[in-house]
Amino acid sequence: MQRLFSIAGGIGLAMMLSQVPEYLQQYQQRLGGAVDELRVITQDFDRAAVGAGLTHEAALETYDNAQDTFLSQRGTNMRTIFERYERLSRHLAEVQNADPLEQLLPLVKFADPTLAQNTFRNFKAAMPVTTQGLIFAGVGFLGGYSLASAIGSALGRRFAKRWTSSS
Repeated sequence: MQRLFSIAGGIGLAMMLSQVPEYLQQYQQRLGGAVDELRVITQDFDRAAVGAGLTHEAALETYDNAQDTFLSQRGTNMRTIFERYERLSRHLAEVQNADPLEQLLPLVKFADPTLAQNTFRNFKAAMPVTTQGLIFAGVGFLGGYSLASAIGSALGRRFAKRWTSSS
């Protein structure tokens, strides 16, 4: 019975961990889409600035110096957009340049909370047929098997003590 429990634990954790590469792939797609959209906004802003004879920074200063609250707030919003674009671009480059098994580190280190939550909310599980997926599944099986074995042994000893003390 304990062996069956251990195997079930191994299979359960293997199934869960095997989904990590698929989640990473779906997150990376969302991240790439966000960077693409922010690039469009940034390039449009820069084209408009050049068309008005301004540099990027000079155009932002125009917003900052505006007496109108709306324009001043737009300047603040644009700075936030540009900062997000730079941050997500660096994050995407780091994820794309990482080896398949190293991609988890940039995700944990730099993950954008909004993108990560939206990816998780819309996550679709997939069968891990990549080397990366199989490695995560193998680690999951070994970890789950070991954990379930330890729990099963501890519970078995506890119930054995109760069983022998009550007879």
